[in-house]
Amino acid sequence: MTERAFPSLGRKIGFLGLGFILVVLLIAAVFGRKGLIEIGRVRRQHAALVQEIERLKNEKSRLEKDLAELEKNPAAVEKEAREKLGLIKPDEKVIFRKSR
Repeated sequence: MTERAFPSLGRKIGFLGLGFILVVLLIAAVFGRKGLIEIGRVRRQHAALVQEIERLKNEKSRLEKDLAELEKNPAAVEKEAREKLGLIKPDEKVIFRKSR
């Protein structure tokens, strides 16, 4: 009977060791440096960066159109100077309205 007691104890220790290793691997797979949580965070960050790149491309396109318009149209330059810089021609007068 003592011969059978030792192999079963060895099996129990083996199963406990195997179970411990599997738990450690599972924890590492979920919470580790390349785990599921980190992968999800990186995917969200990637999606946000792709969206930011798209927004910047659209802004660049708009600015290039504005630049082309300013380079070929003197009236557009005058309009921008009047609106953004508040410039006037020498013979013009500026009239301010009182806001209520």
